[in-house]
Amino acid sequence: MPLFRIRQAAELLGVSDDTIRRWADSGRLPTTVDESGRRAVEGAELARFAEQLAHEAPTADPEERSRSSARNRFGGLVTRVVRDTVMAQVEIQAGPYRVVSLMSREAADELGLEPGVLAVASIKSTNVVVEVPDAQ
Repeated sequence: MPLFRIRQAAELLGVSDDTIRRWADSGRLPTTVDESGRRAVEGAELARFAEQLAHEAPTADPEERSRSSARNRFGGLVTRVVRDTVMAQVEIQAGPYRVVSLMSREAADELGLEPGVLAVASIKSTNVVVEVPDAQ
């Protein structure tokens, strides 16, 4: 089972090292000790915890949510909008994830998309590429 050091776990969850330590100290996130004697989180525990956080995180006001078949929803801030005469490229920073969407300029204008606007990227795809980093 892979182990992730505190810093790695923090990067994966998009929080600070101190937040991971607080969660571990409070018993919310179980940790173990790695071969070097440092605190670490088992991969399965980290995955379970990440799912729990995702369910707790508000992506929009519950009164304003719509029903959708898309299961991948990333709430975040619009960081960049590039418009031309027909299309717009919109970038959203959702925690540690950067999501880029191409849409009509008309849609971007109607939604009022500008840097600093809170937005939710709903992603439904039949093609998802999964990669595993090379062992170091």
